[in-house]
Amino acid sequence: MIIINGEAIPAETLSLTDYLTTHGLRPERIAIERNGEIIPRKTYDRVTLVDGDKLEIVHFVGGG
Repeated sequence: MIIINGEAIPAETLSLTDYLTTHGLRPERIAIERNGEIIPRKTYDRVTLVDGDKLEIVHFVGGG
């Protein structure tokens, strides 16, 4: 299983970019922590999610 923001999803070979695209998440508006480490945005396309990964995805919200 892969845990994303506390929700378990089945483990399968999945790129981080594919996950973001499928869920309508724009890379320029989020930050991602994987297994306790921040993933640099420029490397999202090279990251593959694997069984046991734990991700936290944080959305930036503008305001005034």
